[in-house]
Amino acid sequence: MTIDFSLILALGAAITGFIWLLDILFFANKRQHEDELIEASGRERDIPVKEESEPFLVEYSKFLFPVFFVVLILRGFVVEPFKIPSGSMIPTLEIGDFILVSKFSYGLRVPVINKKILDLGTPERGDVVVFRFPRDPKIDYIKRVIGLPGDEIAYHNKQLYLNGELVPTTEISRTSFGFTEYTRYKEELPGYSHEMRLSSNPPHFDLVTTVPEGHYFVMGDNRDNSNDSRVWGFVPDENLKGRAFAIWMNWQGWNHWPKWQRVGAIK
Repeated sequence: MTIDFSLILALGAAITGFIWLLDILFFANKRQHEDELIEASGRERDIPVKEESEPFLVEYSKFLFPVFFVVLILRGFVVEPFKIPSGSMIPTLEIGDFILVSKFSYGLRVPVINKKILDLGTPERGDVVVFRFPRDPKIDYIKRVIGLPGDEIAYHNKQLYLNGELVPTTEISRTSFGFTEYTRYKEELPGYSHEMRLSSNPPHFDLVTTVPEGHYFVMGDNRDNSNDSRVWGFVPDENLKGRAFAIWMNWQGWNHWPKWQRVGAIK
């Protein structure tokens, strides 16, 4: 089950704010007036007086509303944390990486309904983006932007072509896991370079396509182990959630030590 934290925060802020507002409009003044009458009566009789305290629900709503509201604003408009659940972005991102995503890089969107209210920029080639999966918007995906609107993308025999030109790669290293060999490359997209890897398994992706307006072609850096635009198509602009810019921790679970050496900027 996918948990929509933005919806939870919005509901929390709405409910606690509504309770607090109701108390201000209809009950707080009455309660204060009654306290003043009790206090005056106590002074006349020269006895100690205990003022009536706020109801439990009001007291906690006044405490929780600012928390819900501030977190909703920060998470919805500034930065949102995510955890990487799969290896589709190896070597850039590993399983267990906790990342930070800039929510304003591609425009300000209203939380929950995801409607853009201010256009602040568009993705560039090489950006690592988080987006709502086009086939199931309840699921968040993370991939690298390879193709912009109007670009012609071709992928053949594990080689990437952009607008008719082969994207240059330089081999960095080779490792083996069982019967599979992985080769790490530096890939030179126009204006941006990054690392990716290929396996020794036979190629199983071949395509030629053109990116439509308002859409993006994305791929995982772990090219032979990534469910991306080669399989399900393009990412619409309205599905974008933000640009991943930093790893702040790596922790795979209680039976693993945190990998603090993973902390740093995403390239």
